Amino acid sequence: MDEILDGTTQIDCDILIIGGGTAGPMAAIKAKRANPNANVVLLDKANVKRSGAISMGMDGLNNSVIPGYATPEQYTKEITIANDGIVDQKAVYRYAEECYSIIEELDQFGIRFQKDQNGEYDVKKVHHIGTYVLPMPNGDTVKKALYRQLRKARINIINRYMATRLLTGEGRIAGAICVNTRTAEFLVVRAKAVIMSLGAAGRLGLPSSGYLYGTYENASNSGEGYSMAYHAGAGLANLECFQINPLIKDYNGPACAYVAGPMGGYTANANGERFIECDYWSGQMMQEFYDELQGGKGPVYLKLNHLAEETVAEIERVLHIVERPTRGHFHKGRGTDYRTDMIEMHISEIGFCSGHSASGVFVDERARTTIDGLYAAGDMANVPHNYMLGAFTNGAFAGLDAVDFVKDVDFADFDMGEVDAEKTRVLAPTKRDDGIPPNQIEYKTRRFVNDYLQPPKVTAKMELAQRRFEEVRHDMETEMYVRDSHELMRSLEASAIMDCADMAAAASLYRTESRWGLYHNRVEYERDDENWFCHTILTKGDDGKPAHTKKAVDDYIVEIDDDEKDAYNNQRVGSTVAAE
Repeated sequence: MDEILDGTTQIDCDILIIGGGTAGPMAAIKAKRANPNANVVLLDKANVKRSGAISMGMDGLNNSVIPGYATPEQYTKEITIANDGIVDQKAVYRYAEECYSIIEELDQFGIRFQKDQNGEYDVKKVHHIGTYVLPMPNGDTVKKALYRQLRKARINIINRYMATRLLTGEGRIAGAICVNTRTAEFLVVRAKAVIMSLGAAGRLGLPSSGYLYGTYENASNSGEGYSMAYHAGAGLANLECFQINPLIKDYNGPACAYVAGPMGGYTANANGERFIECDYWSGQMMQEFYDELQGGKGPVYLKLNHLAEETVAEIERVLHIVERPTRGHFHKGRGTDYRTDMIEMHISEIGFCSGHSASGVFVDERARTTIDGLYAAGDMANVPHNYMLGAFTNGAFAGLDAVDFVKDVDFADFDMGEVDAEKTRVLAPTKRDDGIPPNQIEYKTRRFVNDYLQPPKVTAKMELAQRRFEEVRHDMETEMYVRDSHELMRSLEASAIMDCADMAAAASLYRTESRWGLYHNRVEYERDDENWFCHTILTKGDDGKPAHTKKAVDDYIVEIDDDEKDAYNNQRVGSTVAAE
């Protein structure tokens, strides 16, 4: 099974796009349309036809800035407040200005968005300020529609190759080293520009079920993008701002109170009382969730059993068909009926994801990273609260800018010794006769993440985590053993997860304040705007370990009034009233 073969191939292209989920395909389509003569390669470790976080579809767009419902200024203000002020507003504002054209384009792809009786987009309100949630009745067809466009554009697609390291030379990007996930053969891609769109670090914390792939995020997104950017020398921003979400207890999926909210559902405690005003996810919303659990009024539930039959049926249609089709089967097996029961919720494991928080590879409003010719988009880039539409939109920005970049450059020279060293690193576990399998290395790393990094964060525990991670890394580098190319892929994922765990601990220790609610709740420190109203930028230091600098928050495009700044910190319902 998946025999390990020997071999190395090299190809050249103008633009290499790594990751075929959401942002990557849109980047490829935009780049190819802008220059039909450009050699654009889209590479994925699975199959682009069904890969990425949207492989099963999506129930809606969470952040649609549609004329008549919201303005770019409103949206920029909303995201700035939701993210405790630590944002690059230029990137947020540009997204808000241009995302509507992407919605129209997706509409032309055949992806249907819900409309009202007048034929207008039926946008729902969940956020504090504007109205942004746009349901998708046929959201399960998103990936199929996207793949049709890739084939129509004649994009060169390479499936079943996993990128392991980026190549740099002459002070800019030079390409990437990849390994076949079925044969272990190597592919060296020389590229004038590289766009990374590898999704969230979804396998960082360990779900309470203990199942490695029972994660809130797409389990195939194991943080390789963060790891590759780090080893290439790119800056990563605000990695202490963890992703933590409300999810259904014992089910690896979102509770989706933001979907049910516009229809009358809400988050409630065990008494059936609503305790937060807004179900839009933020760090402070999760802090209130955590406080309710700790305060003796838990568990926390999604309450739908007060709604009319037709409303419940509509919620079921959305939640049980699109994105997580197993959801209905789970409830049936547990004997839970929305009409009579509240749905128990829980707090997810931690991860890195700008789509739901703010941690990622640092990019500007053109999706450029700190390395010339290297771009990042989607859940692994640090534009906050990005979601699916943000991935599409910023992927488009990356594709268009990369086309302009490659016009004036040739291939950068790189050291072939880097390729040889990477082949040695990758294949080391295949040279051993026995040892520790990758799943055990991964499990131990992620269990330590839960033990020592899950908020609320404690300094002594995080320092202990760093020591434990060093021990596991030693085992990984000297004793990890694989039997076939599938396990080799898992070993590479385990290595990326370890890198992300190291970065999570280092970043959390560096920011000596509490911010973003539960996402970075350091119990020894209060919020400190005087010293920490800034981005933290993590890079790989000369000693091979994470190093940090501060980056000032750029001047705002949209000013935030003093009485608006704490809107997300005042979500608790003052006097709870039991639901009827």
